[in-house]
Amino acid sequence: MKTISSVVEQYIKKKPFLQSALAQGIINLTSLSRIVKPEIEEQLGKDIRNGAIVMALKRLSDDLEFRATHKIIKVLKNIGEITVRSSLTDYTFLASDTILTQQAKLLEEIHSNQDVFYTSSRGVNEINIVISNIMDRTVDSLFKGEKCTQKANNLSSITVKLPAENVSVPGIYYFIFQRLAWEGIVLNEVISTTNEFTIIVNDEQVDIAFKTIKDLKTL
Repeated sequence: MKTISSVVEQYIKKKPFLQSALAQGIINLTSLSRIVKPEIEEQLGKDIRNGAIVMALKRLSDDLEFRATHKIIKVLKNIGEITVRSSLTDYTFLASDTILTQQAKLLEEIHSNQDVFYTSSRGVNEINIVISNIMDRTVDSLFKGEKCTQKANNLSSITVKLPAENVSVPGIYYFIFQRLAWEGIVLNEVISTTNEFTIIVNDEQVDIAFKTIKDLKTL
């Protein structure tokens, strides 16, 4: 049997930004109840008082505040080293039978230069390479036979080391990327390993992106 509380909770769960705002207590519950009232009434098939919805939202926000922030903030306070690299180029190539051979040649080229930033990821249909722009000519030469669908310059990377428990706490990445989205930061690429993730952003946004991530340690 559907209840006001269960219907309200399902409504909020479908809207992640609203869920987070509720957990932080930055939404007027009375105003929100008026907005969601028509949909809640439709789900329940009867008229509902605003006060009943407000109470359901209050209970939910109290619960969300504990569940959404307690474990996540504990992890974020233990964020490790944050490394920034600039002067990067982001390439996207269509996957092909020859592209891995060209990547192997590229790795040979950068092996002798430890200062070169390089990361790559492979999807179903495309391969992404982010590399220091001093290697642009090398990449252009090695991959001239490949189909490049995108090339972006003037980029920077921010690499964040996460504590090992990040893999057992849901919502870590959502919490971080939500904060970046709120600051209007556009992510060109996201690359992750088990305990690290790297974001690629435009040079113009790297300072605010760095500050946003750094400030997570002081929540």
